Amino acid sequence: MLKTSLLSIPTLAVTLAAGLAFAAPAAAQDTIRVGAPLPLTGPLSPEGLKQQRGYDLWAETVNEAGGIDVGGTKMPVEIVYVDYESNTPRAVQSAERLITEDRVSFLFSPFGSGAAKAASSVSERYGIPTIAATASSESVYDQGYQFLFGTFTPNSTLTTPLTEIVVGADEEIKTVAIYARNDLFPLAIAKEMEASAAANDLEVISFDEYAIGTLDHASALTLMRQRQPDWVFATGYINDLILMRRQMSELGIHPKVLTMIAGPAYKEFIEAGGPLAEHISSAAWWHPSVTYDGEDIFGSTADYVAAFEAAYDAIPDYAEASASAAGAILQLAIEKAGTIDPQAVRDTLADLDVTTFYGPVKFGETGQIVSLEPPVFQIQDGEAKAIFPEAIKQADLVFGGIE
Repeated sequence: MLKTSLLSIPTLAVTLAAGLAFAAPAAAQDTIRVGAPLPLTGPLSPEGLKQQRGYDLWAETVNEAGGIDVGGTKMPVEIVYVDYESNTPRAVQSAERLITEDRVSFLFSPFGSGAAKAASSVSERYGIPTIAATASSESVYDQGYQFLFGTFTPNSTLTTPLTEIVVGADEEIKTVAIYARNDLFPLAIAKEMEASAAANDLEVISFDEYAIGTLDHASALTLMRQRQPDWVFATGYINDLILMRRQMSELGIHPKVLTMIAGPAYKEFIEAGGPLAEHISSAAWWHPSVTYDGEDIFGSTADYVAAFEAAYDAIPDYAEASASAAGAILQLAIEKAGTIDPQAVRDTLADLDVTTFYGPVKFGETGQIVSLEPPVFQIQDGEAKAIFPEAIKQADLVFGGIE
């Protein structure tokens, strides 16, 4: 049974049917209902469950404080979850069902750029303000939609600083091999890496793709080993990258720099990889070492990290923080608008210019956030340590050591 995050009323039973989570109806206009289609089962479930934890923490924090202040009236929050089983067409169907049957007032997008883009047409058609907590590809936001907002900056904001760090170091890095999952975000950020390499006079000696669901990378990795790249840049999701890293070790691929996106930011990746995770570099949109003093319900970054630790006995990563930030941003917009009217909340989101625990929040003309400076980090001594930006730097980039 899936949980709906509404602490100020009795626990609501949620039944499962046809792979969807059906929430018991809340009293009309007494509760702010937010729909959240997530991949809670299937290959993307690690990412989906992370988002759920972030949303739950926000909803629980709001309800413990009495609810969201809507024009002087406190209204509790209920998150209605739907498991779309890591299947993008089901994610689109789930978004429509949440709006038309579950009557949610707002929506959190499905996981990742591909599913978020596919489902955004639904929320746009119904005029439902939607916040995407894990979609960075610019193609998600260039559709001319008015009701979609995203908490991830464009992919180039990750690859550009990382490339400049590598090129600017006292190491001879001349060639790059790119290996990408054939999926919207992983492929888009791989192409950004290709552009960043070209802009910094690095030779891309290979650009190979693998299919979603690939369970053996040996053939592609064997060809990569023959090319002997100085830098390997691999994209995918946590299960892809854990498998890939193990097979790289088995095949004796030892580049001077190994970058993987997205996965190394997760504690689960570090634990699963063990020694093989050491010296893998990556980039993300948030790191627990940032220090912001926010106007949102969580307040400072440190307060948010402490609240997450108290709830889950773990340090939050960027996916969890972004999910919590999506809720906090929606709350700020509702409170500033003084209403839950969709158009009024949408207009407030478009004009928002605030600082949160997650960082400064201001959306560009397309709805994608333009105000963040994403951290670059490397796994050292079993921890993800920030190497950029300078304000939160914890270590220098270490070259080699990829076993």
